[in-house]
Amino acid sequence: MSEKRPHPPSFVWILATVAVLAACSSRAAMPFAAGAYAPNAAEKPLRAAPDAGFSPLYEFQGLPDGAVPVAGLVAFNGTLYGTTQGGGAGGAGSIFTTSPGGTERVIYSFGSQAPDGVFPAAELTVMSNTLYGTATSGGSHGFGAIFKSDKSGHESVIYNFKGGSDGSSPYARLAAHNGVLYGTTYTGGGSKNCPQGCGTVFSVTPGGTEHVLYAFKGGSGDGGGPVAPVTFVGSEMFGTTAAGGKFGTGTIFKTSTAGNEQVLHHFGASLDGTEPEAGLVSLGGKLYGTTNTGGKHFNGTVFSTTATGGAQVIYNFKGGSDGANPEAALTTSNGKLYGTTSGGGASGLGTVFAIETGGSAHVLHAFKSSEGSNPRARLLVFNRQLYGTASLGGKGFGTIFTASP
Repeated sequence: MSEKRPHPPSFVWILATVAVLAACSSRAAMPFAAGAYAPNAAEKPLRAAPDAGFSPLYEFQGLPDGAVPVAGLVAFNGTLYGTTQGGGAGGAGSIFTTSPGGTERVIYSFGSQAPDGVFPAAELTVMSNTLYGTATSGGSHGFGAIFKSDKSGHESVIYNFKGGSDGSSPYARLAAHNGVLYGTTYTGGGSKNCPQGCGTVFSVTPGGTEHVLYAFKGGSGDGGGPVAPVTFVGSEMFGTTAAGGKFGTGTIFKTSTAGNEQVLHHFGASLDGTEPEAGLVSLGGKLYGTTNTGGKHFNGTVFSTTATGGAQVIYNFKGGSDGANPEAALTTSNGKLYGTTSGGGASGLGTVFAIETGGSAHVLHAFKSSEGSNPRARLLVFNRQLYGTASLGGKGFGTIFTASP
């Protein structure tokens, strides 16, 4: 792509991880037509809410514990599992478990065997009683890997990205569908519009057979640089790219499992948000997502879309007490949407927020450094509570927290 591309989110946070570890040892048109933006004239003002139900559960310690958890949690047989991008015995990331009460244990340290993936940035996926995930780097060729693990931390790589047409640098969690896993890579795929390729959508079997379904072309006609996972609605996948499109600031796309891709919306017109880094969530016949930047106040947005395209902003972050720069996907509970912002809030360190589909939003919690900062991950609804991670803060290595919906 000739347009400016955002840095991969994990690039910045790998640098943050290194620094932390050293210290311790991004138009108006017809509604819902492809590329259309429909402003929401009825956008609601922010409502303040108490911090009832918020509690930090665990502070990561750094080596040999985990550090910099940029991924969310997943429930598996009553226990919560996650990854950290740094820490572990070798500083290349970890898989950890935690009880709902905050008893944490590292069960695997990345880079402890060769070849292995390193610096995992994605939430784990449970399929057939096994955990699957992606590592942004490492593997046999240095371009990232797909791995599996049992609940005890017996990990093995099932696919090593080669960095060419098969893709490279997978930042997103995998989506399980009919016994097959689907994901995206930020680079690779072979398009000449991007120096390292514009990224891919791929499938992989539990046995490690990988197949590129679609290679993004970038430029003004297609998206590029996906850092978000795909979301299945029926037999079709929907997702976002952080770059590419008419304005170079991202797209919404859909594709079939056969790789028939279509751009549904081009971000960057009429203050509809830019650089979406998060996946989409389905609620009430619509899909909802966030943009990291752009919008009326240039601090990011929450938007809705449909299976036929377009985007309608339902909330514009102001960058003050209401939060700024949402990097994470939304989650749903009882007909509402919940999410995090990596910045903004009373201390400028991020928030947990709730928003209704009509745009009425309120902050559930604004982070203080001692309890975590810069949350970048999707929230998990578990036992009627919200569980999440803050990538930094606490002792400086990130935290695990819970909040009431």
